[in-house]
Amino acid sequence: MHIDDPAVLAEARALFDRYEQAIATNDGAILDACFWADPRTVRFGITEILYGIEAIRAFRASVARYAPRATRRVQITSFGQDFACTHLEYERTDSGLIGRETKIMARLPELGWRVVSAHVSLLAAGDPGRVQKG
Repeated sequence: MHIDDPAVLAEARALFDRYEQAIATNDGAILDACFWADPRTVRFGITEILYGIEAIRAFRASVARYAPRATRRVQITSFGQDFACTHLEYERTDSGLIGRETKIMARLPELGWRVVSAHVSLLAAGDPGRVQKG
């Protein structure tokens, strides 16, 4: 298995960038298209635990806008031709809180790249991890 194939990393980055642009503009159709439309898709958010695409869609429909954020770091790792993980560290520009987001992506037959699992979290204001180490 080839890890971090440049072409696969570029494909995963393209989906990552598409998703990030959709978050910034609250484009629900694009956000939905980035996720695997399946009951096995999972998204754990800051305030929600969502199992299945229908729960994810219902949550997205309830969001008026997402908090503005600035990227601090992105790390993407691919495994073979059809699997990648993206990791985003960001700062909410309205509050200064540090957020983290992990997406597991798979290349699915006839669909292309989709997020199959996502996890979003925030560090509390006093957490020692707020200062980047290393």
